[in-house]
Amino acid sequence: MDQYIFVELSSDFVMGLESLRQQFPQKANRIDIVREEANSFLQSWCEKQNWRTTRAVVFLDPYGMQVEWKTIDAIAHTKAIDLWILCPLGQAVNRLLTKNQPPSDSWAARLTKFFGTEEWKKAFYRTPKQTTLFGPEDSLQKNADFDSIGKFFINRLETVFVKVAQNPLPLRNSRNVPIFLLCFASANPKGAPTAVKIAQYILGK
Repeated sequence: MDQYIFVELSSDFVMGLESLRQQFPQKANRIDIVREEANSFLQSWCEKQNWRTTRAVVFLDPYGMQVEWKTIDAIAHTKAIDLWILCPLGQAVNRLLTKNQPPSDSWAARLTKFFGTEEWKKAFYRTPKQTTLFGPEDSLQKNADFDSIGKFFINRLETVFVKVAQNPLPLRNSRNVPIFLLCFASANPKGAPTAVKIAQYILGK
């Protein structure tokens, strides 16, 4: 039987979901609303399900960089879930990548927790040779834009998912700045080619 699970920590948003559930009485008994931190819930949920007989689609709509790589990895390892995720491209990641030097320890830790690796440091920063009165000096400078950040995230998804859509959709604000990048990845070896083909059609380009 199909089941719909909404995971939300905010009590106000939970109330909104409860109100929304009442608008669909024919499906109300199949809608579960869980007030819990999403990373903890999803990691536990992925571990407990029998994925030999179960399939699922997960949509992750994070506030900032709340999604942890551990959660994405847990979803991928089920070998049964299709994932839609909004990567917080300009809404969070790009803001943490400070221009003239790498971000502070706390910001760097957030980026590593989100990407699941410290390789972002090499991907997003370069070491230009600068000449001073005392000779050459090495300094790290930001070498990333929205495109390179998006490609890095897609590459990270490809390390754990069977197949990933290659045309993620930028969602832009009124100033045409890409705030989120809508991405799709499939963990099911048998269904991935078809799922990604459909997702790429939906995402367009």
